[in-house]
Amino acid sequence: MPDREEAAMVRITGRVQGVGFRAWTCGEAEQLGLTGWVRNEPDGSVVALITGSPAGISQMLERFRHGPPGASVSGAERQPAKLTEKPVGFRITR
Repeated sequence: MPDREEAAMVRITGRVQGVGFRAWTCGEAEQLGLTGWVRNEPDGSVVALITGSPAGISQMLERFRHGPPGASVSGAERQPAKLTEKPVGFRITR
């Protein structure tokens, strides 16, 4: 169990919809022991809330910069996030 956990809201831009980005994010996040959610936005971006260890979040941010095969990421902008409660697991939301 990590000593401390953080939360981050990340907006990923580029060609990130229609390429399996959300499913890929779930797999990568679970592999890193992160919790949270991911969703498509009307503007064509993908937004994810990720929670976990600082190291896990840093690794996920690096993975977001590349994305899955077929994606073309132009940006991954991190914003702090405040949680009222910690998410359980990682899921795709609408």
